[in-house]
Amino acid sequence: MGKSSLLNQYIKKDFSFEYKATIGADFLTKEVVVEDSVVQLQLWDTAGTERFHSLGRSFYRNAECCILVFDLTEQKSFESIETYRNEFLDMLNPSEPETFPFVLLGNKSDLEIERKVQESEINKYCQSKLNMPYFETSAKDNINVEAAFEKVSELAFERNRNLADRELYGIIPNRVVLEGTNQQVKHKKCCPL
Repeated sequence: MGKSSLLNQYIKKDFSFEYKATIGADFLTKEVVVEDSVVQLQLWDTAGTERFHSLGRSFYRNAECCILVFDLTEQKSFESIETYRNEFLDMLNPSEPETFPFVLLGNKSDLEIERKVQESEINKYCQSKLNMPYFETSAKDNINVEAAFEKVSELAFERNRNLADRELYGIIPNRVVLEGTNQQVKHKKCCPL
């Protein structure tokens, strides 16, 4: 699919033809400017293989946005997107899962002649998910990589700001009132990107 290659292209402006599977997870950071604020992105690259899925809860904690990546030359990778999306939401357990921000990336756009996933199919999926932002990318040729991560940064920044505003104004959906007391306990959300 190219998750690691996309991150390396975005952060390090580097591409390697060597394939090295992600074991568990890795993360990279980058400072970006969003709405005149300097923000440090912490981008987690999680393993796509089944044996590492149990680690997801600890990796997804405090995530503000999720990037779903599929390979434009492999139909099965696109068909797996909904499963990954649902697993992420199950592990993160956000208070409003229907509005949690996702960005979809179809990688390997440089291999148009080998393309298996049709644009109409992708558009239909994105529309069914509240117009999920979508970018066709190429980690190899650095096509749309910067634009895709700019969108991720904007969505994460907006979500973080909205959550901070809600707490500031006392609209905190993750509270539990303990019976027999007037005490309220604020629960932290579990799970990252």
